[in-house]
Amino acid sequence: MKNKEILDQEGQTFASASRIKYFDMVIDSGKGAMLKDVEGHEYIDLLASASSTNTGHSHPKVVEAITKQAQKLIQYTPAYFANVPAARLTKRLADLSPIEGPAEVAWGNSGSDANDAVIKFARGYTGRQNVVSFTGAYHGSTYGSMSASAVSLNMSRKMGPLMEGFYKVPYPSPWYRKSYETQDQFIDRMFEEFKLPFETYLPADEVALILVEPIQGDGGIAKAPEKYLQKVYEFAHEHGILFAVDEVNQGMGRTGKWWSIQNFPGIHPDLMSVGKSLASGLPLSAVVGRKEIIESLDAPANVYTTAGNPVTTAAALATFDVIEDEHLLQRSHDLGQEAKEFFDKMKEKYDFIGDVRMYGLDGGIDIVDPRTHQPAVQVATKLIYRMFELGVIMITVRGNVLRFQPPLVITEEQLHRAFDVIEHAMQDEADGNIAFDKNIGWSTD
Repeated sequence: MKNKEILDQEGQTFASASRIKYFDMVIDSGKGAMLKDVEGHEYIDLLASASSTNTGHSHPKVVEAITKQAQKLIQYTPAYFANVPAARLTKRLADLSPIEGPAEVAWGNSGSDANDAVIKFARGYTGRQNVVSFTGAYHGSTYGSMSASAVSLNMSRKMGPLMEGFYKVPYPSPWYRKSYETQDQFIDRMFEEFKLPFETYLPADEVALILVEPIQGDGGIAKAPEKYLQKVYEFAHEHGILFAVDEVNQGMGRTGKWWSIQNFPGIHPDLMSVGKSLASGLPLSAVVGRKEIIESLDAPANVYTTAGNPVTTAAALATFDVIEDEHLLQRSHDLGQEAKEFFDKMKEKYDFIGDVRMYGLDGGIDIVDPRTHQPAVQVATKLIYRMFELGVIMITVRGNVLRFQPPLVITEEQLHRAFDVIEHAMQDEADGNIAFDKNIGWSTD
């Protein structure tokens, strides 16, 4: 069948709310950093299934682990009995976590329910109700995680009221910095805005949790200033508030370190959510936290029938092996440097490129109107569509930010082929040769 035939057939019974519209393609297979659609067209993948296949598509070691475990036991609920891969994985994940002191793990099926679990354990341990998160955050689509999110109005429109006890403070994204501000002035101003709720209507001693993406993903691939996050971290601990980090998008080697919070020296979270690439894209997530916090709740407070099942945890163990054996943290760092140099070069060449942010193989490239420096959503849309036509998969977040997150196993040759395509698309835009004018991508309004 053709892409269009399958999409037309699926569209009769598939919910519009369940897919963000980008390209009319149906993926048939993938290997490493390459994808193939049902018509046989090949693409270099610069999205890695929303950073959930950091080890690439169908990595042989992950496939072997899944196959061997499936031949032994596919599922028996960990809600009642242990299984060998999950038991091994709890220790491995706890030992690798940035948690200070003894850590424990609880399983989930997705990043969304891992963040729900973060909220549960924080409330259980502190005896407090309120949760503080940040504008631009994407924590998931279950009611708890969605109540903590603030990246798109379509995540709250027609679905309220959301859960009570959730408050948002501004995330210090670089585009909020005033032209006249030094970095220190920007940090001081944003921290004053962070404190304002606590000084006016939100008693700090009634707040259980501050939940943050140290590097926001869908909010624009933007890293919080280190001094700012240190101030928030110290504020939390001064007031008995737990400090939690969402590593669902940015963890598992994405930034050149195991966890994005490790880009912030001296910060050790109390709780951490993990998902996406934990099992190379299979449905497995986890909340990792200080032992006394995780032990504050008793079963069945965080029990799921399929979470931590034998196949997904076997895949996760293989994923950790691949990242370590193939030195993917270093690879992300090194190839990320090459990507930064490339996009900086493009910024010098094309006036519609604004800020370039790269943290390992993890980048956000702002597309702007060269006259006003405001977001140029339609230009960004045209660029990614032209890349798609030329055989590269890249999407946008926030409308105008190119999201650069290839599998960490991408070869240098594939990476440089992708660079050639990106430059080709940018030159086509500069020459006025891209006619695409449809609205695709995330809706933020």
